[in-house]
Amino acid sequence: MRALVERSGYELIPLERAENDILTAALRRHRVDLAVDVGANQGQYARRLRTLGYNGRILSLEPGRAAFHLLRRHADRDALWEVLQAALGETSADRDLRVSENSVSSSLLEVGDRHLQAAVDSRTVGIEAVRVLPLDSIDVGGRRLLLKVDTQGYELPVLLGATSTLSRCRLLQLEVSLARLYDGQTDYVALLGHVRELGFEVLNLLPGFRDGSTGQLLQFDLLAERLGAQ
Repeated sequence: MRALVERSGYELIPLERAENDILTAALRRHRVDLAVDVGANQGQYARRLRTLGYNGRILSLEPGRAAFHLLRRHADRDALWEVLQAALGETSADRDLRVSENSVSSSLLEVGDRHLQAAVDSRTVGIEAVRVLPLDSIDVGGRRLLLKVDTQGYELPVLLGATSTLSRCRLLQLEVSLARLYDGQTDYVALLGHVRELGFEVLNLLPGFRDGSTGQLLQFDLLAERLGAQ
């Protein structure tokens, strides 16, 4: 199959490689000098940036105690990678973080039945009291930012609390749920509309979490760039 495709003047490229190439090119094109990783979990996204050749500053924020402990261990090996144990939202408040069995599904929102049907290990196994802060209340620095938000249904409040920070943002990577996976989360149509209103244009869509029994796509990552940014 590969030989046939190449004889036709094309090349087969693995999907993951193509996605990485798009992100790498965007980081270079926008000369990103700070990556803000909101909902960092154990630092998976920051480590991916390093494998792609990004060598600028990274700030990772994660509220969960166990996940943050592992995040800090990874970041300790990287002088340009800072970490902060914090949850983000529109305003300052004290909230409960619902810690999931699989860690990555932890959220400030209650996990919904649809999520539990597709991934039983998304169930809540603990509650941790956390302080929620708006991103604009944190001096993150940087002039040309990549903002990545993966907060399990809480993405819009994070954006609403980051108005000033977003003015310096050139790239936005956002987890979007196509189904109601958490109680009270923003509908994806409204979320995408807000991204457009902020002045961003879709650059790429990355399929994510699926229901293994039906094949239904439940979440995807949106990569967007600011319109007209130089």
